[in-house]
This record gives sequence, structure tokens and C-alpha cells, in this order.
Amino acid sequence: MESHVFFAEHFYDAVNGLYTTLTAFSVCSATPAGCQVELLPCERRTLETVKEMQGNYMCWKGSKGYSPHTSLCPYYRRVDTCTSVDNANVVVAFLTRNPCDSRPCLNGGTCVSDGPEGYHCVCPPGYGGDPHCGLYPGSATLTLEGFLRLKSFVKRFVRTVIGSSKVGLAVFGAETRVQVPVDKFKGDLKGLLTAVEALRPVGGAALTGQALHYVTRHGFVSAPVFADVTDDLPRVVVLLTATAAVDEVVAPSKYARDREIFLIGVGPHHLRGQLNNITGNPQRTITFTPPEFSAKIPELKAKICSVDTQGCLGQAIDLVVALDASGGVSPDNFSTLRDFVRSLTVQFDINRDVAQVALVAYNRRATTVFNLDAHDSGSTVLKAVDAANYLGGVASTGAALLHIHSDVLTVARGARPGVNKAVVVVTDGSGGDDAVVPAQKIRDNGVSLFVIGIGDIQKEWLLQISGSEEHMIAVPSYEDLKYSEDVLVQMLCADAKKPVNLCKPNPCMNDGTCVLSGGSFRCQCRGYEGPHCETRSSRPSSRGDLPRPAGLRRKSRQKKSHQELLHHYKLHQRRHAA
Repeated sequence: MESHVFFAEHFYDAVNGLYTTLTAFSVCSATPAGCQVELLPCERRTLETVKEMQGNYMCWKGSKGYSPHTSLCPYYRRVDTCTSVDNANVVVAFLTRNPCDSRPCLNGGTCVSDGPEGYHCVCPPGYGGDPHCGLYPGSATLTLEGFLRLKSFVKRFVRTVIGSSKVGLAVFGAETRVQVPVDKFKGDLKGLLTAVEALRPVGGAALTGQALHYVTRHGFVSAPVFADVTDDLPRVVVLLTATAAVDEVVAPSKYARDREIFLIGVGPHHLRGQLNNITGNPQRTITFTPPEFSAKIPELKAKICSVDTQGCLGQAIDLVVALDASGGVSPDNFSTLRDFVRSLTVQFDINRDVAQVALVAYNRRATTVFNLDAHDSGSTVLKAVDAANYLGGVASTGAALLHIHSDVLTVARGARPGVNKAVVVVTDGSGGDDAVVPAQKIRDNGVSLFVIGIGDIQKEWLLQISGSEEHMIAVPSYEDLKYSEDVLVQMLCADAKKPVNLCKPNPCMNDGTCVLSGGSFRCQCRGYEGPHCETRSSRPSSRGDLPRPAGLRRKSRQKKSHQELLHHYKLHQRRHAA
């Protein structure tokens, strides 16, 4: 099949050319002279570039008038051809594959052909220790040239962040060394740059997991601000690497994140998967190719500086997360859900005055893992998530929502009046047929309801539960759940900033009635007292619609028997005679 490209002066030219080509095939059959490839004989076997005809371009002109004409223009490509001369001096020509066609040089390297089968790569700085200009995922060592390249990046970077930030330095390989404590060169750019220049490679395989664990325990040791008060600056670890880890990194990175340390990974493109596993959030991973390495400094600075502003830090919210722990979710996938909850809660300032988090796991029945007022710090919440157990069995999302409405989002369980409330349900959609009415009940009570559907799940069902497309997220698999974290946090933040209805959910217990009054509320209690009708009243009520104490109740008139009436009549007669 022959393909053509139309060059036309006007739109009508292109239409006319297309019509003619489709109806008159002979137009394209002629081959102009000079289009044939002619190979010249050579005395030895060699590799040369020749022209090969691919077809014809068709050029149309003048179709806007009445005398259109066409011309056929040959189209060539340059191919490598191996030519040789046999004993009879007959030229034999055949196409050969250029060994550089597969682009074997990585990280911006240039491939140079050394013949029909050989090649070599001209590598950019920092990648000259490998024949393909790259340290493949299976490679474990970093060349001295590569280390110097990383060190140059660090020197450029610290010039942009020195100031109120405390910067520490560590190097790792077969072992990890904290070369500069975080508070040693605060505000001293010259001293910090000198320390960077003094860094030396450790050598050995890249034990990245061991390095993360060591830096988490020993990298943030600093002098207290006062006798018993340390600074509350966010703690960030920037992992800058060019080699794949040879040890396990998931557990050490989880160890760091569980201690409220933000991990940011920086590395070449082929390490993206491993860096995502380390950071726990693809939004905190930066990958590069050699030419753009230094250009990533502003992006890295932006990610570090946004740690204080990301998530809902400083935003008051009562958040309940409900995890599907039924048989539709495997134990391994449920472990992924727990990791998702940990990563999510890190983005909130958890304490009694700002954010509170509760966790519910459910199958046919719902179980409260911990209530809203159970934990007053992010670190304790991260540890408490481990108490969520895989349950198996059949799921009932409706039962979970009713449990949250009646037993979790209550003043007795730590819910705070005047604070926006949100429920996040994470499910694969099984057992959700009974969830529509309970979901409506929660939304009618002033609670924002978000649903994350995993796998092949109907969006119509998600919409019925969440009540709004802005409150639902669909992800294709459990592995992709981490990509939805930032989106969910943005949704929660937006809802947490909305005006609050003090009487929704009802802060009054024991069927008390909430009444808005002067920017506040009060509870009208029946048989109970206290700000939230939480204590049974010991005083007799003056209201006629409430039951009186047992001692003051009138004895009800009962129908008496004939003998009792006769007995009372005789007593009455005796008293009257006396």
C-alpha cells in the first residue's frame, strides 16, 4: 500500500486532491526519474548511508480556479546499506540494521556505531562508569563521577533553602553516616557549603532501606529550644540517589512515615517505581534525565516548602474513615488500605483542638477501631491503625454507615459541635446495595460523605452514596490508591472550610432538641440535664408532658370486686353510726 502527503495552497486544493486520489488510482502510479537507488562498487566491505525511495508526495495547485494541476515529488529516507565486492567483482548490496537503532544509551547518552554489530556510548557527566550511560535497576554501585554530580546538585540546592531551615547531611552506601547534624549550620551558608564539599562516598552497595531507618532515628537529634520543649518544624528527608536499593525499602520508609517524617525521593526515571514505594505518594517523587537534573531544584524546593501548607494542617475537622474488611478484599489489599489511612492522616494536624480521626472496619457488622477522641497526636494514630483487623465474610456498607451515624459521630464518642465532619468510605463496591438510605441520612445530618471505589465499580453507585461527583473517586486497583490521596485531601480541605451548622449533627443527647441562639446553640432536654442532655435529671419536672416521680404519681383507679365494695360500705356505716 502506498501512502501520500498532500501539499496544498488552499483548503479546496486538499479536498480536490483527496477526491482524485480516491477515485483515480493511476495518478500515483508513475515514478519520476532519479528516484532509483544506485549503489557504487567498493573495494572492501563497508557501511554506508544510501537513499531509499518510500513513495511520492503529491502537490496540488490551482483547484480554486479552473486549471488545477498536480506534480509527484519523490520521498526518500536514509538507510544504512552494507556493500561488498565478491571475487567476480560483482556488487552485492543488502540492508543491515544499525546497532544504534535500538537506542541502547541511557540518560541522554549518544550512540556511536562501530560497524554492523558494534557501538559505544558517549555519556554525559556522572554516567561514564557504565557502558550504557546508566546504572540499571540491578546495578548497586555509584561511580565517583556520579557521586560528584549528586554533590554538585546538593551545593546548588542548599543555596536556595538556607535561612530559617535547619539542614543536615548524610551519606549512605554499605553503611550510613550523618555527616552534618540538622542544627549545626543554621543560617551559615559558607559553613554548610564547606561541609558539602567535604562529603566523601561511602562505597559498597546501596542499602537505602537501612539508610532511611538510621536517618529516622539519628538524623533529627537537636538541642531543645527550652528545657522540655523542642521545635515543631516539619521533618523532611530528601532521598537523593542514582542507584537502585539492594535491600528492602517499604518497611523502613513506613517506619519513617509513621513517625511523621515526610519523604521526598529524587532520582533518575528508571527508579520511579522504587521511589514511589519509598515516599508513599507519587506527588513526592521527582525523577530526571541528566540534562534536566539541575532544573529540578525549584521543584524540589517547592515540595519541601509546601510541607507546612499541604494537607489540612491547622484546619479543624472530625474525620471518620471506614475500611471495607470483607472477603471481597484480600488480606494483602487490606494491608494496603491501612497504609493509605496512615499516609492520609499524616496530612492533618491531629490534636484535641484541630483535627480528630476515627477508624471503622466493617464486613456484615461494623467495628470501631478507635473513636474520634481516642488519640491526641498523629504518632499515636499511626500506631493505632495497626489494630484494624481483616474480617472477611460478606460486606454491608449500609450497616457501617448506620454505625457511624449512631455510634461514632456523637458527642459521647468525641464529636465536637461547631466542627465540620466528614466520612470517607473505601470499598470495592461489594455489599453496597443497602447503603443508599443510610448515606442519605448521614448527608442530611450535615456530614460530608466521600467514597473511594476500587476496581470495576459502577460510578452510578458511587454517586448515589456520595451524593456528588465532587465527593467520589474511582481507582482501577489497590496499587493505584496512593495516587488518589492528594485529590482526597483537597476535597476534605474544601469541605472543612465551609460554614458550620451548629445543630448538625445534633449535639444534644438522649433525644434533646438543638436550638440555634445568637451564634451558638442550646439543648432542650427531657428528663436529662447538662449542656448536651448527658445526665439524667434528679429534680422533679414541672412540665406536664414529662412523667412525674413514682412517689407523686396518682394511683390509677382500678375496678374493685363486689365483696370489696360491700366491705368498704360496712366500714363506712360503722363510722357513721359511731
